[in-house]
Amino acid sequence: MAKDDNGLLDWSLPVMRAGYAGRGLTYLVVAGISLWAIWRGGEAQGTESAMAVLADDWLGRAVVLAAAVGLIAYAIWRLIDAVFDLEAYGTDGEGIVARLGMIVTGLVHGALGVGIASVGRASDGGGSGSGGGSGGGGGVSGAVQTVLEWPGGRWIVVIAGLLTIAAAVYYARKAWKADYREHLFANEATRRWNGVLRAGVAAQAVIVGVAGGLLTVAGFRADSGRAGGIGEVLDWLQSQPFGQVIVVAVCLGLLGFALFCFVNAAYRIIPVLHEGDGPQTLGDALREGRAA
Repeated sequence: MAKDDNGLLDWSLPVMRAGYAGRGLTYLVVAGISLWAIWRGGEAQGTESAMAVLADDWLGRAVVLAAAVGLIAYAIWRLIDAVFDLEAYGTDGEGIVARLGMIVTGLVHGALGVGIASVGRASDGGGSGSGGGSGGGGGVSGAVQTVLEWPGGRWIVVIAGLLTIAAAVYYARKAWKADYREHLFANEATRRWNGVLRAGVAAQAVIVGVAGGLLTVAGFRADSGRAGGIGEVLDWLQSQPFGQVIVVAVCLGLLGFALFCFVNAAYRIIPVLHEGDGPQTLGDALREGRAA
């Protein structure tokens, strides 16, 4: 694709930046408020319940609105990225799985964005209640219920769940091999925080994997209540042996993933957009450093 095809690339970059920034803000709020709640003897919070904690005053509502707009922008970015292959994942099996995973995660984040947008309007500040699931998956479970009512909706949800699990495997591979470094500009910030970025991507793999499992189960059982976002994932992790330790570790990892999102908002390389510019990637810089 040429840089100026249909003017697409004139506006896709700011949409991408807004999307990653909004995503980072969302994870920062969820992880931060969850850790604060656990410290005070409570439970981890889901996306909407965490946002509701902030919605007591105008500044908090502004944060909620910014996060909602950012999540919707992220959904738009993922859809156009997948359709036009702006990041050159290709059309082989791995590339197709990655691009289909983008569509699913984009739709999930868009549903979350719509869900938390209502928090800023309707919340009375009661988001500090118990349990991440109480508010974390309303947007997702509502969207799943809509799909379940379609002809063949159960299998659509199952396929979406399996694609989400595939996306989790992709995130895990990205963390293991640090492939994300090939999509970041090399500079002092990306070099300094590389270890934190890697831990953040690993934490996201856990969240996406569990969410994909819950979504798959929801499809098989035709029960939208089993699907959800971060809140339901944290609830499920909490129910496992050593659940509290796992949840705290994952929340700390999500702080790293929030940083990963902010770094991507500022320094992500989009191959089609930067075609011919020759930017040095973080991966190239680290390889050169080792060679030296």
